[in-house]
Amino acid sequence: MTNTARVMEKNGLSIKTQTLAAFAAIVAAVALPQIFHLIGVVSGVGTALGEVFLPMHLPILLVGFLAGPYAGAVAGMCGPVASFALSGMPGAAMLPFMMLELSIYGLSAGFLKNVRMPIIAKIVISQAAGRVIRAIVILIAIYVFGNKNISVSAIWMSIRTGIFGLILQWAMIPFIVCGVERMQKYED
Repeated sequence: MTNTARVMEKNGLSIKTQTLAAFAAIVAAVALPQIFHLIGVVSGVGTALGEVFLPMHLPILLVGFLAGPYAGAVAGMCGPVASFALSGMPGAAMLPFMMLELSIYGLSAGFLKNVRMPIIAKIVISQAAGRVIRAIVILIAIYVFGNKNISVSAIWMSIRTGIFGLILQWAMIPFIVCGVERMQKYED
């Protein structure tokens, strides 16, 4: 077994389990936004529900907290790409920024997985890490590379628009993670 494989299995999950968890998170990161967009279309608000409730973020954070940093980072990087390939969303201009943001969500959630602190603190730290990296990369794209397809206001708009999604994550993730941990203790 290679050193990487040993490190990946250090948290008690086999590489196969981590791979399946990452795949499930990618599928959920594609499916959940489509469900929210469909509900938005049916209700007459359009695709705005996806931007408000951030459904792609939820499975990425969860896989990080449950399966570790490798599964979280891979799912975070691949989820937006798979969604774009299948649905055209997120838009091409935002795709690289979302890939980085979500991979940081999954990576940081995975690194915080076994840290002794309240789950809500872990969620906030992971959300902040992802949003800060996204903001930095957007600023670099605009001011260093002269990207005209995005503006600085996109940073603030995504935070303001997505506040309900952040709150939803604060409410749901602790419930799900604690439920999974209880099931694991019950099985042991």
